[in-house]
Amino acid sequence: MRAADVDRKYVADLLKRALDEGRLDLGEYDERLQQTYAARTYGDLDKLLTDLPKPPRNAHLMPSTASTPLPRSGFASSSESKPANDWNWLRHAWRAWFIAVGINVVIWLIVSVTTMDFIYPWPLWVAGPWGVVLLGLTLFGNQTKPSAD
Repeated sequence: MRAADVDRKYVADLLKRALDEGRLDLGEYDERLQQTYAARTYGDLDKLLTDLPKPPRNAHLMPSTASTPLPRSGFASSSESKPANDWNWLRHAWRAWFIAVGINVVIWLIVSVTTMDFIYPWPLWVAGPWGVVLLGLTLFGNQTKPSAD
């Protein structure tokens, strides 16, 4: 039976994992990877994996027979972890914004108090544009839905 591109990608991911685990050296990995993308049948692909251990069931590698296509990394990512990662990134971005704005406001306050003169509130130029972008990402950044392709 003829192999599809998704099958070649799956085998390439298994080979990359074997390289990362030290089961293949770089030369073997390169040679097998070239053979992977030149393979026409499942038999050709199977020959490249015969001396490597089979991935455990919980290895999060999706076979090509799955109803959904492989993600670009070859590893199945749960749909629940993506929004959590988006919110973690956003939370860290807001934390960085608060720290940067806080430092600038403290410096501005120290200068204003020590000179006993009201100085132009320049920290607004730090807080404003960055804050508007973060607010937009917070309100509208997670509105995209995954495509059904």
